[in-house]
Amino acid sequence: MNTKKSLLGMTKKEIEAAVAHLGLKKFVATQITDWLYKKHVLSIDEMTNLSIKDREGLKEIYVLGREAPISVQESIDGTKKYLYGTRDNKFIESAYIPDEDRYTLCVSSQVGCKMGCLFCMTGKQGFQGQLSAGEIINQISSIHERDKLTNIVFMGMGEPFDNIDEVLKSLEILTSDYGYGMSPKRITVSTIGIIPGLKRFLQESNCHLAVSMHSPFEEERKKLMPIQVVYPLQAVLNELKQFDFGQQRRIFFEYILFKGLNDTPRHVKEIVRIVHGLKCRVNLIRFHPIPDAPFLPSEEETIENFKNALIDKGIRTTLRKSRGQDIFAACGLLSTKAKVKLEEGDY
Repeated sequence: MNTKKSLLGMTKKEIEAAVAHLGLKKFVATQITDWLYKKHVLSIDEMTNLSIKDREGLKEIYVLGREAPISVQESIDGTKKYLYGTRDNKFIESAYIPDEDRYTLCVSSQVGCKMGCLFCMTGKQGFQGQLSAGEIINQISSIHERDKLTNIVFMGMGEPFDNIDEVLKSLEILTSDYGYGMSPKRITVSTIGIIPGLKRFLQESNCHLAVSMHSPFEEERKKLMPIQVVYPLQAVLNELKQFDFGQQRRIFFEYILFKGLNDTPRHVKEIVRIVHGLKCRVNLIRFHPIPDAPFLPSEEETIENFKNALIDKGIRTTLRKSRGQDIFAACGLLSTKAKVKLEEGDY
């Protein structure tokens, strides 16, 4: 295992500190961030405006940290699923989703997940480790479509607010002038409602927020999402209602529809009640069955009726398109297969 530190994923301040520690001139930090985040070099040796001596000094302690995906699968609809190995021999996924003039990358923030949501394949893996900011950024920097991306969503494997330090570092790099220079309005971070991380995210970032709701009823949500016991939905909503989101920043509520469970007029009425006072959008999502999940997808007519009922009540509502179903698009399926192969000695 390589014990050298990765330059990719370091903030400008961290690189400045590293440069000072190595006794290099201060401007070298700007040169390094430029090579990392503007020119996307593949090795320290490619940083040609650094002296050979400076490059050799860097290489004694650091690796660049950019790694190509292990594999890529492409759907008939153009969606691509990338599989990556981590430094401790685990696996993560990201998904590239083209849609007319919108090109979205869905990235992971953890290896597995400890939240245990019953409908989530990643949750069935259990928690295997945190991703570094470098491993998060690598999912973006290592793909051919990098320069086409219009949007990034933290909706892959893991709970972003359970890895808040590294997620915030990656957001800084993505949105800063020294980094990728993306507008925060092009980035959405999803959470099931980890309140300490939520507070930091709201204060330290200007990116959009997506909250996994899946049921407006506390007891019902508890059965779907065990974290409800620790951070109840109403407590999450109270935090959101105290925060000034301004005109541009958005809140989304993610809502997977399960047949006969959370797709009734009673649920519509309760959603309308609890989000009152929040300028938000509800994203409805079709459920695509995963192994051993005790749920069925709602009927198409039920989904349309649910969507229209919310719209009629004044709630901005979107039905998310299903993408990449032929390449195990649900988060965790591809990495679970890779994990099994590793355990069987096939990797």
